[in-house]
Amino acid sequence: MVIAHSQLSKVVDLIEDKKGTKISVLNLQGISTVTDYFIIATGNTTTQTKAITDYLIEKLPELGINILRIEGLPEATWVLFDCGDLVIHIMTPETREFYSLERLWGDAEEVIL
Repeated sequence: MVIAHSQLSKVVDLIEDKKGTKISVLNLQGISTVTDYFIIATGNTTTQTKAITDYLIEKLPELGINILRIEGLPEATWVLFDCGDLVIHIMTPETREFYSLERLWGDAEEVIL
């Protein structure tokens, strides 16, 4: 499945609907053999991270995005959605700062939507 920019934008909107913050979209095409895009977002608490997760579980199929696997529940400090060409990371602030995925994938171009 190829992810369109319009789908990326709609996923960002869904995360914002549940007050997710600091949303980054990274283009990993040509850098990663695993996926084409990362969306990384922060939920202020594990409760908020779970709320974002539940909302995405409900809404992603409506966008034509299949969820292949979800990792990180029930703890919800870092929830990872594997959607094939798209991987979504929803993290608490502490977890996001510790793992610093944007720095780790520093060669990736940030997608401006």
